[in-house]
Amino acid sequence: MSMDYIQQLFADRIGGSQFGLKEEIYKFEKIKRAKKAAMHANPTMELIDLGVGEPDSMADALVVRKLVNEASKPKNRFYADNGIFDFKHAAAIYMREVFGVDDLDPETEINHVIGSKSALSMIPTAFINPGDITIMPTPNYPILATHTEYLGGEVVHLPLLEENSFLPKLDCLSESVLKQAKLIYLNYPNNPTGAVASREFFEEVIQFAKENEVIVIHDAAYAALVFDEERPLSFLSVPGAKEVGLELHSLSKSFNMTGWRIGFIAGNSKLVHALATVKDNYDSGQFIPIQKAAAYALSHPEMTEQTASKYARRHELLSNILRKCGFHVEKAKGSFFIYTKIPKAIANGQNFRSAEEFSQYLIKEHLISSVPWDDAGSYVRFSVTFQAEGKVEENRVLDEIKARLSTSKFNF
Repeated sequence: MSMDYIQQLFADRIGGSQFGLKEEIYKFEKIKRAKKAAMHANPTMELIDLGVGEPDSMADALVVRKLVNEASKPKNRFYADNGIFDFKHAAAIYMREVFGVDDLDPETEINHVIGSKSALSMIPTAFINPGDITIMPTPNYPILATHTEYLGGEVVHLPLLEENSFLPKLDCLSESVLKQAKLIYLNYPNNPTGAVASREFFEEVIQFAKENEVIVIHDAAYAALVFDEERPLSFLSVPGAKEVGLELHSLSKSFNMTGWRIGFIAGNSKLVHALATVKDNYDSGQFIPIQKAAAYALSHPEMTEQTASKYARRHELLSNILRKCGFHVEKAKGSFFIYTKIPKAIANGQNFRSAEEFSQYLIKEHLISSVPWDDAGSYVRFSVTFQAEGKVEENRVLDEIKARLSTSKFNF
């Protein structure tokens, strides 16, 4: 018997017998390697990371204090299973106060999750059989698609195009796709495009879901992080939404609680029950003190408003810098991302065949990190969550970005 029989036992969904034998360098690994090489080649130059997809600040000190206090109580050391009522109740009030969704039952229409990522990975388990289809706008956060394929389902991608305000065109799907479709995934404000949805678009989605008997999964991780005249908008605030879908909310982005891994799902009671049933077989619930601290955070939405104000300011300043360097940029109305087409070339210099090539150029030549997207045109994503404590440091970093980019003349 071969001592390496293990190599033959890996599941096909992760590569089967070839798992680990082929080195596939994914986008974020390429970025990581390029950053390391650039810092090694320029040890005295600061790397400015505009590719970070998470908040740059700590959770509010009062939330941290709540965690510490609750963690010291013996009664909070037990399994939480599908969540404590205090957190679900706080989530229901939060949805009413921030989004105007006033009819959610915390017992049957809300459940806690250990972050949006884990919830998105579980959702297909409740609905997808082999041959079923998940409709997935692209570019996107791929977890729902990954697990659909793990289960033998199929993913049909809908491109998010600038000419359609980065909203999917639902009327371009074929009858055969619609017949097999079970899930449609949405994410607004959107990562990576920064686009926001309107009530009219959500009304269209609800009608589409009813006509084609599909379930809407709306990832609302950035829903409260909106700016200027934009108001927080929940899919569930639109009449009929609760009949057809689920919405996911995360405290990672809104309350700077990324590593805490806490969020909630809300919506149709049958769908919530289905996910709770699957979840029972995945985890035993998030640590109760984290839920208690999260409930406290949800009762103080002004924390998110302060964070959104900071992002709005940075959006304005960074957008102005990029425009002066030739990029076609409009200030986003939500999220912390700026998504813009790449230049075709450097004047009398390098041509860019893809966003990945341009992103690598920015790292190597300017020590500025971004995230490339070549899924529906060639774009790069800049994040305004760069490390800078206070406005003075913030302005210093932005001035440095402007100085570095200004040394190149971009052709678009």
